[in-house]
Amino acid sequence: MAPQLGHGGSAVVELHGTLGAGKTTFTRHLLRAWGVEGRIKSPSYAVVEQYDSPVARAYHFDFYRFNDPQEWEDAGFRDLFASAGLKLVEWPDKAAGLLPRPDLRVVIEPLTEDRRLVRLKAVSAMGHYWLSVLTDSVNETSFETTAPSVFQGGPAHE
Repeated sequence: MAPQLGHGGSAVVELHGTLGAGKTTFTRHLLRAWGVEGRIKSPSYAVVEQYDSPVARAYHFDFYRFNDPQEWEDAGFRDLFASAGLKLVEWPDKAAGLLPRPDLRVVIEPLTEDRRLVRLKAVSAMGHYWLSVLTDSVNETSFETTAPSVFQGGPAHE
């Protein structure tokens, strides 16, 4: 992700999963890996949180409580999605029809209290590139793995 976004690029990653699946924790770990310091909080009530990192600017959206399409315009979301940087979007179905096409879809499914099934699906050329780096294969359009309980907290959980 870093090379494309570090040069003024833009990308959208949709995060799907039930409440408590680990979408926000996944985002925290990604932003920590990008060098974001300080508190990384859930945007559940603010709808969006912005973070600057050495890699690129990142926006973390949580549309769980999003009910009014007029809020999209009033809050300036159109401009944020048009700007450079990474947009991580929880509950994208709540803003259906307003969001741009994602580059990558991440689905996190709880298997047990301490295991998650994580599925990645490339939707754009950039998403396909990211998966090719992850899987060492240019032919992969999706990737699936299980993950340990870091999705339920751990050091990056705040």
